[in-house]
Amino acid sequence: MGRVNVVAMNTVDAQMLRRMFLTGAKNLELKKEWINQLNVFPVPDGDTGTNMTLTILSAAGEVNALPESAGIDELAKAISGGSLRGARGNSGVILSQLFRGFTKTIRDHESLDKALIAEAMGKAVETAYKAVMKPKEGTILTVAKSMALKADEVQDGAEDLTGFFSLILEEGQETLKRTPDMLPVLKEAGVVDSGGQGLMTVLEGCVDAFNGKELDLTFEAPAGAKMPQTAPEGHKEISTDHIKFGYCTEFIINLEKPFSEVEEKNLKSFLTSIGDSLVLVADDDIVKIHVHTNQPGLAFEKGLEYGSLSRMKIDNMRIEHQEKLFKESEMQAAFAKNQPETENRPRKMAGFISVGMSEIFRGLGVDCLIEGGQTMNPSTDDMLKAIREVHAETVYILPNNKNVILAANQAQELTEDCRVVVVPTKTVPQGITAMVSYVEGNSAEENLEAMTEAIGTVKTCEVTYAVRDTKIDGHEIHDGDIMAIGDDGILATGSEVDEVVMNALGKMVDDDSELISLYNGADFPEEKAEALAKRIEAAYSDVDVETNYGGQPIYYCILSVE
Repeated sequence: MGRVNVVAMNTVDAQMLRRMFLTGAKNLELKKEWINQLNVFPVPDGDTGTNMTLTILSAAGEVNALPESAGIDELAKAISGGSLRGARGNSGVILSQLFRGFTKTIRDHESLDKALIAEAMGKAVETAYKAVMKPKEGTILTVAKSMALKADEVQDGAEDLTGFFSLILEEGQETLKRTPDMLPVLKEAGVVDSGGQGLMTVLEGCVDAFNGKELDLTFEAPAGAKMPQTAPEGHKEISTDHIKFGYCTEFIINLEKPFSEVEEKNLKSFLTSIGDSLVLVADDDIVKIHVHTNQPGLAFEKGLEYGSLSRMKIDNMRIEHQEKLFKESEMQAAFAKNQPETENRPRKMAGFISVGMSEIFRGLGVDCLIEGGQTMNPSTDDMLKAIREVHAETVYILPNNKNVILAANQAQELTEDCRVVVVPTKTVPQGITAMVSYVEGNSAEENLEAMTEAIGTVKTCEVTYAVRDTKIDGHEIHDGDIMAIGDDGILATGSEVDEVVMNALGKMVDDDSELISLYNGADFPEEKAEALAKRIEAAYSDVDVETNYGGQPIYYCILSVE
């Protein structure tokens, strides 16, 4: 073997990295439905494969837009940025964080060898674990960690990259097989972790490309998300009395010395002590600051301790509010013409974004509604667009689905020009309760605490049908069965919606229950919902019962008990 071939087998250049990534993305796209079938709950909207595919295709689109001569630095930015903005669902967000950590390590290099790849894999795992509040073993995180540890272990012993990659994949596959032993719910359902399988599918495609396997890299364009719906802002007399800190202060620190996590924490602590609505985003050589304070000079002086300042901007928010009173009538006309250009309208103090059930949330005062939820998890980019549409100093996001919270958190992290508060609502009823609990005039911290406390009082179940045979939570489930899925698992199964609902409520209602709410879906007619409500009223005469049209697809009804 000549020298050129030896080098090729021991390093990955930009051109090869590009092909490896695109082939990994294509492999995932081809197998997404198979991965969807691995979801623990046999629901018709099992979406791990779909979410991971839409996430990686967002990055693949940006990679394909680069010229063939693009270097590793450009590829790294495209992969990281594209996947972060396109991330959907927990699995997609974790995948994007793995890419983020990996590309951060490689972007300043012209080629990748075993040592650099091992280092990048370690950084990928570290970044992904940090993104998850309570990491669980037996998931995609465990599979990624096992491969990173293996890469570090064998980097010196492997003869070339072919052997190196083979050992890493073998470790990942063995770990994936063991995931049911780590998570009992996987063992009971008879499946391996779907996110871990998705990751392995990507990496197997990457290695196939490295080993010369040809694959058609033509991609299907991801379905475009519908634009968020923004409600016209009603006329309100705006007082400036509630503005505690009057100056909106923004600036960039051009770092002139290392900026560690400790220094970042200290800077945040100082800025919080002199103001609120702090947004601090640290990059390689700059730190972007947004803070409301009565002492902008102190903020600037503190920033100078870390480097020079640029793009300094101070706005007197009290004056801006007075100006808004004169401009608001003109803005109403702009809204009526559906021309809510953010740069031409003043910021609201607080705004709200919600996922799902548009009419109900609209009536509660939500500004921007993102379609999706159970049947299609919105992406981080959908969240970012909605945040821009709301155009408020503080934006509250109600994900209303546990699989949307991480994408909302990622949007929060990527937003630089306003404060984003993610209220961890896991169901639509929790989102409704959170909105009702919001108190105008309270601080973001006070509202987040109150809203979070309120959603803890809501029990929810969602009623749908099974798409395969399985066993979970002690229930033997068959294709076509009706299932009531509660906050912590399956509550009841059967052949009729009404019977399943009544059995589920038997496990949800207790002596402290005061209200049962039923939200009927698109496939559960109003007359059936009313008849079911009467049956519930008869069974629980001491509890108020109300029905609302939710219009959600796939889920016959959603119930809450408070």
